[in-house]
Amino acid sequence: MSGADKLRARLGEGTTKLARCWRITRKDGRILGFTDHDCPLEFDGLRFEAGAGIDAGALERSTGLSVDNAQALGALTSDRITEGDILAGHYDGAEVVQWLVDWSAPEARIILFKGSLGEVRLSGHAFEAELRGQGEVLNQPLGRAFLKTCDRDLGDAACGVDLGDPAYAVEAELTSAEGQLVLGWRDTADYADGWFTGGALTWLSGANAGLRALVRADQGRGASRKAILWSEARAPVAVGDRVRLVAGCDKHLSTCKAKFANVLNFRGFPHIPGDDWVTAYPRNGSAHDGSVLRWEEFRHER
Repeated sequence: MSGADKLRARLGEGTTKLARCWRITRKDGRILGFTDHDCPLEFDGLRFEAGAGIDAGALERSTGLSVDNAQALGALTSDRITEGDILAGHYDGAEVVQWLVDWSAPEARIILFKGSLGEVRLSGHAFEAELRGQGEVLNQPLGRAFLKTCDRDLGDAACGVDLGDPAYAVEAELTSAEGQLVLGWRDTADYADGWFTGGALTWLSGANAGLRALVRADQGRGASRKAILWSEARAPVAVGDRVRLVAGCDKHLSTCKAKFANVLNFRGFPHIPGDDWVTAYPRNGSAHDGSVLRWEEFRHER
């Protein structure tokens, strides 16, 4: 008899011995278990901590391809859920499974929800997170977009740029930090001004280790070089933290040619007609001979 059948049989007895259990699997592989019962429960080789301060609102169940959603609320009463980990984003996107369990016989249980956590937000000593159902992935766009700019990420298989090349990526130790937004580092390779603008910064050590940020501006040279992030680091920044900086790419053909010498792998359509051209109509005095537009510019760029 399956766990769900055992739970249905016990519900038919008319005695309520129900609790909810959550298993949270973070992206770094750490697995945590919690229950709203007043005693710990164990099953599937995992111990579910009692009184962890987690509560979930009613699940919005749906048929078809629409998304199931719920809210998870809680207080920071468990030593295993820390404010630092939440601020660092370690719970964002974590896999979540929720069961309804007969606490007197945990083998009698049924899965109520399976999905992932959205962004986890802190308010005082409490947290709030959206639970995203498995149908959430169906909202992700698929296929290619026909744009003037490239639709690939720098360094991926279609792009082909080798981000192991020191010309395009560097590891550095922070020499200063103005809050959690402006980071100073020593540039010993003398990169061009703005080389990392629009690029990415990955934390290799410190409280933000494993997290990634986008670089809004890259200023200065040598020992006074600074990277300014688009948004503040999730956790406190310390001098000596190691980071990896990747060159910025604005996804234009001219940048692909001059900065990366990678025109053959450019995945955009720089000469695709714009809206003005598509909606144009014949006028006296204009040439409408079907010739290639901007041929000289196209020939030189190739």
